[in-house]
Amino acid sequence: MSVSRRISPVLPGPAVAFSLCLVVAASLVSAAPNVPTDVRPDTVPDPTLREDEGVGIRLKLDPVHGDSQAPLYEGDAVKVSFAISDTATETPLRGLYPAAWMDLLPSSKEGATSAEDCLEKVSTFLGGSLFAQPELNLNVYYVLALNDDATITVVDPLFGFGTTKLLELVVLPAKGEDWVLDAPRRRIFVSMPTLGKVAVVDTESWKITRQIDTASRPERLALLADGRYLWAADDGSSENSGVTVIDTEPLEVVAQIPTGAGQHDLTVSPDDRFAFVTNYLAGTVSVISTWDLVKTQTLATGSRPLSIDFSAMGGAAYVADQADGTITVIDGESHRIVARMEAAAGLNQIRFAPGGRYGLAPNPDNNRVYVIDAAAQRIVQNGEMEKGPDQITFTDELAYVRHRDSELILMIPLVSIGGEGEPIAVVDFPGGQRPPGLGAKPSRADSIVQAPGSPAVLVANPGDKTIYFYKEGMAAPMGNFQNYNRQPRAVMVVDRSLKERTPGTYETTVKLRRPGRYDIAFFLDSPKAAHCFPVEVLPDPKRARARELLKPSYRITSLLDQKTIPVGEPVDLRFQVSDRTSGAPLSGIPDLKVVTFLGPGQWQERLFAKHQGEGIYQASFTPPESGIYYVFLRAPSLGIELKDSKFLVLRAQTTELAQGK
Repeated sequence: MSVSRRISPVLPGPAVAFSLCLVVAASLVSAAPNVPTDVRPDTVPDPTLREDEGVGIRLKLDPVHGDSQAPLYEGDAVKVSFAISDTATETPLRGLYPAAWMDLLPSSKEGATSAEDCLEKVSTFLGGSLFAQPELNLNVYYVLALNDDATITVVDPLFGFGTTKLLELVVLPAKGEDWVLDAPRRRIFVSMPTLGKVAVVDTESWKITRQIDTASRPERLALLADGRYLWAADDGSSENSGVTVIDTEPLEVVAQIPTGAGQHDLTVSPDDRFAFVTNYLAGTVSVISTWDLVKTQTLATGSRPLSIDFSAMGGAAYVADQADGTITVIDGESHRIVARMEAAAGLNQIRFAPGGRYGLAPNPDNNRVYVIDAAAQRIVQNGEMEKGPDQITFTDELAYVRHRDSELILMIPLVSIGGEGEPIAVVDFPGGQRPPGLGAKPSRADSIVQAPGSPAVLVANPGDKTIYFYKEGMAAPMGNFQNYNRQPRAVMVVDRSLKERTPGTYETTVKLRRPGRYDIAFFLDSPKAAHCFPVEVLPDPKRARARELLKPSYRITSLLDQKTIPVGEPVDLRFQVSDRTSGAPLSGIPDLKVVTFLGPGQWQERLFAKHQGEGIYQASFTPPESGIYYVFLRAPSLGIELKDSKFLVLRAQTTELAQGK
């Protein structure tokens, strides 16, 4: 049986390859309309509360560590929450998709942000402009790559204003093999078999906070649904090979359970009652009570059981045997073998799609993928794929098939599978330029994961040392970023966007980077709402002293008095540059340039500033239309870059509007 059709587009050249930061930003706001001008975020006495047309939004900021009533300081990890309710009934509004940003205000700005300026600000941020980036994006997610050189790269795909998207590089004590993220998204557990430990990585500081000695060589990891116990299956090389159970609260080993010889895979029943562990060389599967941490049963399933997954619909664990080419079904309650299916030797993995009815098992030896129907307990389809299909991952709509010896990623629509004896319908896209098999050995973790906020995936290609962003329905990846010359063996997403944690309350956690006065700009598409909340972040004394030592040698002072300027008329941007210590004017700066930019990205102009004497520089520009204009300065000779900060924010109005006509 063969696949029914295939589309084989080519990778786009450099001229049409998009920056990943722009693509992801577009995917987050693609469904959002322009901010309506009739939304009026009126000022109210309580700075944490806004009400508009029957919708109440209350902001709350709580330090993750320390007193919730204490002031906010730079460096604090803070939980940001918006409680959204119907003001008439006080009923929490559920199932919403709010967006928010923390915008560091220019030192020249005085007073609170007006309703009109707030709307302009929100519109600019929704547009995803690189010239008007907020200090913190509360809709962001981070992309992590588990690399071949014992590192984890942490990339902010929305941060594209500077010359790098690298947020952090976590250096592991040894190469990582598998990883899991806990439910609060605050810790990542990474197995390091050569070191015999599991590393705990804090996702706020991106530091390793603990290394747990397992007295084995841990590879495969699984976290119970309640997050309390982490299960680590070893690589099968020890005499008492099996699993180690770690309590995630004290981060201590609570049990070591021998299961059998050989490498292990494991899965846990949906009710968290039983773990099923394969023993590759022993040809068995061990059943362990997660409550008692005791092995209750050992079942002979075949010569070389390699992979296992649990189907909630089938109520059973399914075991793929590499040598025999069989799929054995173990009932989740009786723990008896209830079915055995014949495929072909070489099975590499088995994974069940969302819903749990259909499972897919790739076979890189015969280049086929088998479809298992858990309702019928039999193989209902199989189809020929690209060279060496070896890993299956899922989104809500598609199954993605990675191939060891081909750069093509096959996509199988989940709605199309299940027809017994029918061909498997697939489409494909190039997941890079080189087959993954030419790079580092894949890890036990996924190399394709779904991107938050859109029907899209991120694809780690170790052969290209690149991570690709592919949006469903496109012929090729829409963007990519180099993994800083490292081979990504697996990819993970840490989603920090606002999520509904309790009815009507939407939360995320951020780390405050800099002190200053901020607007937290809030936007809700339906029901319509846009508001700006004032927030102050105090300087940390230690960081402030360190900053004082690193302060630039110059000081820039704006000489422009008005913040509202007329459309269509020249505006003289004048500012003085002086020595920070002595106050003496700095003359003859040869490369001082002024960049004016109309939010959210419709127009910009770059001008060289002319020295007028006494350290005063001037550049004139004419705003072509009404709107908010951002003014930046750049002077490489002084170390001033555009990304350092917004120098000025100006509002351009027509003469009639400015005069109130």
